[in-house]
Amino acid sequence: MIVIFGGAFNPPTKAHLDIYHHVMDHLNCDLFIYLPTSSLYTKRSLASNHHRYQMLKILTADLPHAEVSTMELNDSDYRGTYQSLLRFQERYPDQELAFLIGADNLLKLHKWINAPSLLADFRFVLLDRNGIDIQKMFSDDPFLSEHLQQFIFLPGFTSEASSTAYRDSFNDTYVIPSVADYIRLHGLYRG
Repeated sequence: MIVIFGGAFNPPTKAHLDIYHHVMDHLNCDLFIYLPTSSLYTKRSLASNHHRYQMLKILTADLPHAEVSTMELNDSDYRGTYQSLLRFQERYPDQELAFLIGADNLLKLHKWINAPSLLADFRFVLLDRNGIDIQKMFSDDPFLSEHLQQFIFLPGFTSEASSTAYRDSFNDTYVIPSVADYIRLHGLYRG
C-alpha cells in the first residue's frame, strides 16, 4: 500500500512527522508520500512552494520509505485530489493507494472536487483529530456511510503540534530544530 498525505505543510511540523510514524507502525505501508499542495489551491498566506518543499525535504531526510512529491507544486492549475490520485495510480499501477486525512476533513469531504468518484475509486486512511466522534459522523452522514468500506481507521493518534499553532506563536517546539533553523534563515512567517 502507498499512503499519500496531502496538505499545505505551512510549515511542516512534528505532527506531520508523528503521522508518518503512526502510519508506518500500524499499516503495511510500502511508501509514504507527502504531497504539498500548490499555492494555486488557496489564497491563504502560504510560504512559497519552494520553501514548503525544502522544509518537507528536511523533515523527511531520515525517513525510510518516505518521499516528497512535487506533482501539485508543478501543476499550472489546481486539479484536485482525485486527479492527483489518478496520476499516482498511473505511476504505481500495481499498488493500492490510500489518501490520508484527519477526521476534521470528513464534514467537508462531500464538497471536494469529484468527491463521489474520489470515494468510489480510492481508499482513505482516517486519523483521529480534535476529539471528533468519527462513528457518529458516519452514522449521521449518508454520503460518508455509503462509502464506509473505503476508510481505514487508524485510532490513537494525538498531537498538539499544528502549522497554525506554530504560525500563531512561533513556538519552536512545534517543529523539528532543522526546520526552525530554515524558517529563521529565510525569515518565513514573520510578515
